Amino acid sequence: MSIWGKILGGAAGFAIGGPLGALIGVAAGYAVDRGVESGFAGNLLGLCGPADATKSVAFTIGVIALSAKMARADGVVKRVEVDTFNRLFRVPPEELPNVGRVFDLARKDSHGFEEYARQIAALFEDRHAVLEELLDSLLLIAEADDELHETEVAYLREVARIFGFADADFERILAGHHVAGTTDDTDPYGVLGVSRRASDDEIKAAHRRLVREHHPDVLIAQGLPQEFVDLATQKVAAINAAYDRIGKERGR
Repeated sequence: MSIWGKILGGAAGFAIGGPLGALIGVAAGYAVDRGVESGFAGNLLGLCGPADATKSVAFTIGVIALSAKMARADGVVKRVEVDTFNRLFRVPPEELPNVGRVFDLARKDSHGFEEYARQIAALFEDRHAVLEELLDSLLLIAEADDELHETEVAYLREVARIFGFADADFERILAGHHVAGTTDDTDPYGVLGVSRRASDDEIKAAHRRLVREHHPDVLIAQGLPQEFVDLATQKVAAINAAYDRIGKERGR
């Protein structure tokens, strides 16, 4: 079963609970009412099994919920942002209406984004790199229109704070996103989260730590959906490129 089947099947909602579980339950109710995905009932027991499978669903529904709340904070939902989400999660064409329903439900429900963020932080409290990938996903969606608005940055900064990231961590994550679209726009020191005055050893240590934390195999083992293997690979490539640029600047 695809991850969208798991979400709309509803069983994962019982395992997750809280506002994320409630959102899954309502979305599944809509699907049942409309006769959509009616075959999911036979998979309920399997969905409540492995913890990482449930966390994979939680990660995905969390991105939907926080994206919806970000769009609400920004005041407008742009088609290019929706397209970026669909591309990141490889949403099958037949599932697009269902995913759109979940997005609209999250945008309009009474839960504030803080509640979603706190639940996600608790689910992944021991998996900091997964939380960073979620923030990266939200940033990619926010910058899809080639502009990061102040309201979006402020919103994501608060989400990062709830996730347990210090301001310096958020600035490092933000540095890896360059709206202009060329690697020359990215500060390599910012990507590694180090000062330009850092020693070669400090830079090497930062590089090794980030590569280790964000290696795709590690993130898959920690419950990141398969759809995000490519994103994790791109992040490691960006980290390596930043390290190489610093080396060239320093004549190494």
